[in-house]
Amino acid sequence: MKLNIKIIALVLVTSVLGFSGCKKTQYSYGDIKNPGDLSINATVEGVTEATPNGDGKGNVTIDVSSTNAISYKFDFGDGKTQMVPSGKLTYKYNNPGTADYTITVNAIGAGGATSTISKKVTVFVAFVIPEVIVKGLTGGTSTSKVWVTDRETVGHVGVGPTDLFWPSYYEAGPNQRAECLYDDEITFAADANNNISMTIDNKGQSFFTEASTAFYGKTGPDNCYDFDVAAPRNLVFMDATSASTTENSTRIQFTVPGNGLINFGTGGTTYEILSISDTQVHLRNIGADGLAWYQKLKVKQ
Repeated sequence: MKLNIKIIALVLVTSVLGFSGCKKTQYSYGDIKNPGDLSINATVEGVTEATPNGDGKGNVTIDVSSTNAISYKFDFGDGKTQMVPSGKLTYKYNNPGTADYTITVNAIGAGGATSTISKKVTVFVAFVIPEVIVKGLTGGTSTSKVWVTDRETVGHVGVGPTDLFWPSYYEAGPNQRAECLYDDEITFAADANNNISMTIDNKGQSFFTEASTAFYGKTGPDNCYDFDVAAPRNLVFMDATSASTTENSTRIQFTVPGNGLINFGTGGTTYEILSISDTQVHLRNIGADGLAWYQKLKVKQ
């Protein structure tokens, strides 16, 4: 009987100790303080009267201040976020073109209390032309190349439907087109920042397709027309917007400001680079007639 009493007593003591050991630890977070006096300033790099949305680098310096904040969560409005201990950083946007972004910042205080502020910025990001395109068209940084129509090559002028990427309707044979199409000299030049410009010496005349003559201020059939294209033009490059693939195109296109002319006029101003080497380039554009036009150039010897 005494043994049973001792065992029961031991079980009771063990149970008490067990309950005592399972007691939850109490944590203290201190006072919960909402961040206050929240302000935000965002400065786009390179803003001038001539470049109101920045110099094309895409850099934006963001400065957020607040009382009682211990960290900040930035949402840059382009799908990316970042947590930082201070409210100041420089962020680089990478999507080419001009776009509006809403920067949202959560200032986080003790106990997880948050305050939020937002600011919209408009940022211009210049397209970075692939090196293979710069080298192929111009020879490289701060250099230039002169190109002419590849008149001896079949398909140096061609046309087809817009859902294909080869001239299924027509390919010109060697020297088959008007002479004014063959005497043009097209110079592509790259500056120190690899921006590319184009200058054309058309000897006073350019060839236009009949459907495009009105676009150039002319009337008449496919023919040579007096036309001034002497002024240099800064080309605007971007990713191709067509349905091409890497199997049939470089997926890079450029727009020629103004009349859009290169060696013959179709009424199109945007040219997709289908292929390029150090000595030949194959271009595609959509003309005023809604067809896909092709041209092949070669480096002048």
